[in-house]
Amino acid sequence: MATKSLGFAVSVTHLFGSKSPPKLCVFTLRCSAGNGERPWKTSGARLMLEDGSIWKAKSFGASGTQVGEVVFNTSLTGYQEILTDPSYAGQFVLMTNPHIGNTGVNFDDEESRQCFLAGLVIRSLSISTSSWRCAETLGDYLAERNIMGIYDVDTRAITRRLRQKGSLIGVLSTDNSKTEEELLKMTHSWDIVGIDLISGVSCQSVHEWVDTTKQEWDFSSKGHGETFHVVAYDFGIKHNILRRLASYGCKITVVPSTWPASETLKMKPDGVLFSNGPGDPSAVPYAVETVKNILGKVPVFGICMGHQLLGQALGGKTFKMKFGHHGGNHPVRNLRTGQVEISAQVCD
Repeated sequence: MATKSLGFAVSVTHLFGSKSPPKLCVFTLRCSAGNGERPWKTSGARLMLEDGSIWKAKSFGASGTQVGEVVFNTSLTGYQEILTDPSYAGQFVLMTNPHIGNTGVNFDDEESRQCFLAGLVIRSLSISTSSWRCAETLGDYLAERNIMGIYDVDTRAITRRLRQKGSLIGVLSTDNSKTEEELLKMTHSWDIVGIDLISGVSCQSVHEWVDTTKQEWDFSSKGHGETFHVVAYDFGIKHNILRRLASYGCKITVVPSTWPASETLKMKPDGVLFSNGPGDPSAVPYAVETVKNILGKVPVFGICMGHQLLGQALGGKTFKMKFGHHGGNHPVRNLRTGQVEISAQVCD
């Protein structure tokens, strides 16, 4: 998809004559790709929520009909990391930041081997990209990966609805032949609770991870003489977690979600990481059993899904939050030091 640059100049004298311009000027420019067409393919789309509300929008990326859980993310940037975060498998991610696509996409910021989320919901799709790292537009990126996206929809109103009612099952569709009754029925026929989503995002074989954070992005790693062997259970692990561990000198062995605890213990690791991942921990009892069989034998730590699995393995119970925490700007206070740090969270 080719796009043409748009250049323009505005003369203040032509607009206001010899008078001084007002302090605040608002200009509305309607731009095209230069040939009268938009620089992305667009068509009508609908988002039907399980509460019966329907939201008309425009589509970009892939076409079709898809069901998923609608959640909102408050990150101001980092949409590519969100698209490739396996923790969003089975979910439509609504971005509360209105302007998405401004920087395009590149192939350095991906958090996994593919896009796992069900779809992307945004307010405004940028008609151009501005980044020296940009490799292609967001619309092309999603279309190539068969991921649906919609824009020109009231994301504030949907976010308020999700905050009041909790996360809702939704259906995205560009198929005009489907009636609203059919779409609503689809929302009631699927639920993310009780589904094993981990098996669809985990790696299929054991492998070593060696890539570290690139030097230009690494501000805090300090090497040391001792190397720790970490076995990382891939429940949907993000690449940057592995990069950070490697940057601190760890030897990392990544294993599938179904890897037996006995085989892990044979590796004699210094520690075991139970990674982030999508879905309901109660739907993966095999993973809970694995954690139980490792606890007390080697040091362990968990992130997101891994943390929930640790809780269940120790006798606790987990429940689904009303609308979860999804964003890169959640403040967390360290009670030992009193310091507040900004964290990225994907918790349901």
